[in-house]
Amino acid sequence: MSRIETEGLTKYYESLVAVDHLTFKVKEGEVFGLLGPNGAGKTTTIRILACLISPSEGSAKVSGYKIDKNPLAVRQTVGILTENPSLYERLTAQENMDFFAEAYNLTEPQEKAKRIRELLEFFDLWERRNDKVATFSKGMKQKLAIARALVHNPPILFLDEPTAGLDPESAKEVRDLMKMLSRREKHTILLCTHHLEDAERLCSRVMIINKGKSVVVGTPDELRNRIARKPSVQIDLKKVDPKIIEAARRVSHVEQVDVDESSSSIRIVLDDASEGTPAVVKSIVDAGGLVIGVYVHRPSLEEAYLKLIKEEQH
Repeated sequence: MSRIETEGLTKYYESLVAVDHLTFKVKEGEVFGLLGPNGAGKTTTIRILACLISPSEGSAKVSGYKIDKNPLAVRQTVGILTENPSLYERLTAQENMDFFAEAYNLTEPQEKAKRIRELLEFFDLWERRNDKVATFSKGMKQKLAIARALVHNPPILFLDEPTAGLDPESAKEVRDLMKMLSRREKHTILLCTHHLEDAERLCSRVMIINKGKSVVVGTPDELRNRIARKPSVQIDLKKVDPKIIEAARRVSHVEQVDVDESSSSIRIVLDDASEGTPAVVKSIVDAGGLVIGVYVHRPSLEEAYLKLIKEEQH
């Protein structure tokens, strides 16, 4: 089931084309990444889908509602975290949550109090509920902003740079939350990020956009395969000798063997890492090699992203 569907989504600002005929679908429970350089159109796409601005052309459905026909229904089914979340810093965490719960028609006192407590406890903010937000750290503010986006329990989340500016511990907490929301709670997440590490860890699929256009859509593995770099395996040994090197070269999946005498390791380029790695390790052990470590190196999503963006610009 698709939670988000777009067809030819386009946004003009006078002569500038911010979003250029984007067509894609996001399934229920999926974390779908929007990747691209500054000014690529990622935030504009999220703002259109959240019914904060109107498209110039094209159409989209969110939770089955057309964004041009039922914007209010769309807003009720989505939670949005903008890149610079505007919290009321003179109010307490409790007062911020209460204000936004009311804005989303969560007005029944007991239900509202239960939901707010549930979220503040989840984010370890309950003990600070009566403190003004101005006293919060960047990480605490980010967690409160995500809690606010979840207050009406929306099935869809639009998260724009959710780990930006966070320390490593807070960033990990936010990533863990996104995993839990998509896998256990079946929330659909549209994640807009510059952090390719976040996309690699979290996204089942990503779309790279540049100058408003879709460059490619696929899983992180599919994007890695697009740059056509073969996987390699580094094998650290107690000692390297010619008999071991020759044994490695004889394995059918091996295309190249390079030796680093100084670190007693060999790097082997394979046509298939999953088939070739066990075969080459076995061959080395059978030849008397004492293996200390085996490390498979694949192209990262970052390498794939940079290469695909560079190709698009040329």
